[in-house]
Amino acid sequence: MHARVLSPAKVNLFLKVLGKRPDGYHEILSLMQPVSLYDEIEVSVSEGGGIDVATDSPEAPGGSENLAYRAAALFLERAGSAKRVSISIKKRIPVGAGLGGGSSNAASVIMALDGLLGTGFSGQELMDMGSRLGSDVPFFFLRGPALARGRGEVLEPALLPELYYVLVNPGFHVPTAWVYSSLRLTKKAQNNILLYSCEVFADRERLKDALTNDLETVTVARYPEISALKESLVEAGASGALMSGSGPTVFGVFHSREDAMLAYGTLEPRVALPARIFFAEGLTG
Repeated sequence: MHARVLSPAKVNLFLKVLGKRPDGYHEILSLMQPVSLYDEIEVSVSEGGGIDVATDSPEAPGGSENLAYRAAALFLERAGSAKRVSISIKKRIPVGAGLGGGSSNAASVIMALDGLLGTGFSGQELMDMGSRLGSDVPFFFLRGPALARGRGEVLEPALLPELYYVLVNPGFHVPTAWVYSSLRLTKKAQNNILLYSCEVFADRERLKDALTNDLETVTVARYPEISALKESLVEAGASGALMSGSGPTVFGVFHSREDAMLAYGTLEPRVALPARIFFAEGLTG
C-alpha cells in the first residue's frame, strides 16, 4: 500500500503570547493559514515491522529523530497495527523556519496511514494524536485557516479572503525553544481580545495594523536583517509584512496573484543562497 501526499507550510497572520502555563508551555492566540508551499511525502505500508524515514535534505534528520517517525510510531500504537512503514520526504519547506514544516509532515503521515490502513479514526482522534507530538500539529489536520488558542491545540476554523504571499527565508535556523525562553512576558494588563474578520484582512491598511507577532522582538534583536526583509517586501508592494512563528522566515501579504508575482519577480534576483524566496497561495480548505 502506497500514498503520496503534499504537506503544506503555514504562516501566522498574528501571534500573541498571553502568558506561561503551569505545564511549561505558553498560552497563545494566533491566526494561522496553510499555504501552497509543500513538502512531498511518500508513505508505504507492508507486512513486517519497523519504521524507516528518509529525507533528501541534510538539514532534516532521517530515522527516529524525525517527527514523522514519531507520528508513525504513535499511529501504529493507537491502531494496534504491526505493519512496516516506510516514509520518504522531499523537503521544500525550509527547516527551523517558523513555517511548521515538521509539524505538517507529522500530520500528513498520520492522515496517510489512516487512509492506507482504513482505521477510520475521527478527526478529533487524529488531532488528539497530533497534540501529543507538537503544539502546531493539530492545526494541519484542518487544511484551512484557524484561530489557535491554548498552546495551539484549541482550534476554531476561520474565514479569510483570497490572500497571496511572498516568503523570504534568510537561510539560517532559529530554535523555537530559544525564542520562547528569551521572551520577556509583561504582567501589564492588556486587552488580548483581538478582533479579526474577513473585512480586516481584505483592507490593506487594516491588515497592516492587524499583523503582529510577539516573538518578533526576540528574533529581530539577534537577527536585525529580518526587519530589512520586511521593509523590502512592503517596498515591493505587500500590504504588510511579518515574521512567521518563531522565525526567521518573513512573509509579505498580497490581495492579488498578479501583485504577488510582480513582487516575487522583483525580489527574486536579489535573494542569494543560502536565502530562499517563495511565492505561495493561502489555502482555505
